[in-house]
Amino acid sequence: MNSALDILQHRFGYSAFRAPQEEIINTVITGDDALVIMPTGGGKSLCYQIPALARPGVAIVVSPLIALMQNQVDALAQLGISAAFLNSSISHQEAMAVEQGLREGHIDLLYVAPERFNTPSFAALLEQLHIALFAVDEAHCVSQWGHDFRADYLHLAELMNRFPEVPRIALTATADENTREEIVARLQLREQRHFICGFDRSNIQYRIEQKQDGKRQLLQFLEKEYPQAAGVVYCLSRKKVEDIAEFLQRQGFKALPYHAGLGQSMRQEHQDRFLREENLIIVATIAFGMGIDKPDVRFVAHLDLPKSVEAYYQETGRAGRDGADATAWMIYGLQDVIKLRQMAEGSNGSEQFKRQERHRLDAMLGLCELTSCRRQTLLAYFGEELPEPCGNCDNCITPPETWDASEAAQKALSTVYRSGQRFGVNHLIDILLGKETEKIRQFSHQSLSTYGIGKELNATQWRNVFRQLVAQGLLNVDVSAFGGLRLSESCRAVLQGKQALFLRKEALRSKSGKQKSAKAGKSFLKEGEQALWEALRALRKELALEQDLPPYMIFHDATLMEMIRLSPKTLDDLSNISGIGDSKLELYGEAFLDCLLEYSEDETAANAEDEHTIYQTYTLFKAGMDIPTISQQRALKETTIYQHLEQLLSDGALLIDDVLALQSEDIQAIEEALDEVEATSQANGEPLRLKPVFEALDECYSYAEIRCVRAARLAPALGMA
Repeated sequence: MNSALDILQHRFGYSAFRAPQEEIINTVITGDDALVIMPTGGGKSLCYQIPALARPGVAIVVSPLIALMQNQVDALAQLGISAAFLNSSISHQEAMAVEQGLREGHIDLLYVAPERFNTPSFAALLEQLHIALFAVDEAHCVSQWGHDFRADYLHLAELMNRFPEVPRIALTATADENTREEIVARLQLREQRHFICGFDRSNIQYRIEQKQDGKRQLLQFLEKEYPQAAGVVYCLSRKKVEDIAEFLQRQGFKALPYHAGLGQSMRQEHQDRFLREENLIIVATIAFGMGIDKPDVRFVAHLDLPKSVEAYYQETGRAGRDGADATAWMIYGLQDVIKLRQMAEGSNGSEQFKRQERHRLDAMLGLCELTSCRRQTLLAYFGEELPEPCGNCDNCITPPETWDASEAAQKALSTVYRSGQRFGVNHLIDILLGKETEKIRQFSHQSLSTYGIGKELNATQWRNVFRQLVAQGLLNVDVSAFGGLRLSESCRAVLQGKQALFLRKEALRSKSGKQKSAKAGKSFLKEGEQALWEALRALRKELALEQDLPPYMIFHDATLMEMIRLSPKTLDDLSNISGIGDSKLELYGEAFLDCLLEYSEDETAANAEDEHTIYQTYTLFKAGMDIPTISQQRALKETTIYQHLEQLLSDGALLIDDVLALQSEDIQAIEEALDEVEATSQANGEPLRLKPVFEALDECYSYAEIRCVRAARLAPALGMA
């Protein structure tokens, strides 16, 4: 039996385990049960895949993700690991072939849907096999309190109990204490060890904004930050999914819808395209995404409020699984709060179930209305402490202001009371603003004492007040009155002026934007590495197309980045790169090494050629020739000669006075314009563009002159003395 570390290094291509993977793996290898709560992207699958290879027999992996089983099997095949699946998507003949392979001991891991555990034929099949372990993935599906409850999970223990000597491992990305207890009880884990790993996804930036114009806000977010990137946009309804997908398509984005109302074949097609294509956006209901193993999802956007913090954490966790920067962006408004309150109160569940749903929604609303670090609160919900604010959420980057809303709250609450506690927010705002509407005349609300007393705030500001009053539980949503608002018992102190109330003052976050530059996956590249990056990606795509695989199954972006950084010269060098095990080295090593070596030779030759041609320009310039003459003699464009001079200026080989016939006042004016535009660009997380500089200088100086001044600033001791 190979050791866990040997398997990790030679099969999976990683040099060392992340904590606490090794401890989890050894627990299962030695035959004990384990409950693993590990964030998405933390390496959960290794915790059962390595024991499956280290223990004799076949590992039975229970997963609700039928549509992804083929994907998981393909990924393991790339590592030289024999895996198969049994579910309703395969033919009888294919199932027979899998069962034969199991009996002959040719399969290391078998993925099965939970409903198969209810069939006598599957139980009979297991009786014929040597079982290495049972792994229950997405184990939170067993919880009747959870947001992804699957009834078939309740029957798993009945069959597993026939094999008392076989270890069980239950895994999920998110589960609060109640859910963890239910997982242990339902799956009948025995003397299990609990491994609750850190929930912090430090590479994800959390941002929540007030909903104003959802489409416009989404478009602004994508155009500014992720114009070409893979992402998921979540909506609450199927109709909205279709609408947003069509909207994004009209705006030039590759976007596809995904919801339960689409046919199975179309859902599968859209999911496969998302996995295989780059820069594609899926617009989906929560029916999409559980278990999606696409590492380069750069953003998750919520256009509607999730029902719970668990749902929010799991859905946002689909971003940035490769460890690179990603964004969890959400907009929400008062109607989201009202809609989810109605859903919670109007469900057919027991009173205990409704109470649980209310608590979960309250926690989600608290996260949204927070004025302190969102990550600290998010982690605290799962029992984890973050000692310092994270610096990578909207509240840390742009701390929100608060204001004393005591008087405004009294006016709002009083209007709810005096109008009979049965009207929605739009009508209540019309009363406060003194509007003359047909509805106000119909109910004689112009005679209320609160009519017209709220003109110090506009309609948007009043919506913010009402939203926060509902979020804080001072107002309730009357399910039986079509979303009408009612006073809660807890509002009494505020209404009577005995308790001050401070609310967050909403800023237009979209104007300040993200504090980091937009990435679209390439911010890690140094100057001059773009061509190699594109060459490696093109090779990966070609190999993936040949085998009908998603590109990331060949190598993750992180592996390509490491190739660029380490510049391996031999297959042995290549084998030391993270993510390249024995199988992938044999399959793809020579092709990628050839690409790396070819680029290295091309780059060396190109650099030598560039240095030679710049030196020729330098020699002629020092001999007294002007730019038009050099251009004519060398048969090059004047813009090319200026580029040579820019390089010479930045290297300090020339002084700015040598190149430009400008007065010192002119150079100073250009420098000041550069400073001003550069500061604005950095504040907005954007690269420096010269057009604003050109316009700020009233178009008095050419772009070439501006570029030369900018280049000379890179060598201040020589070029700008």
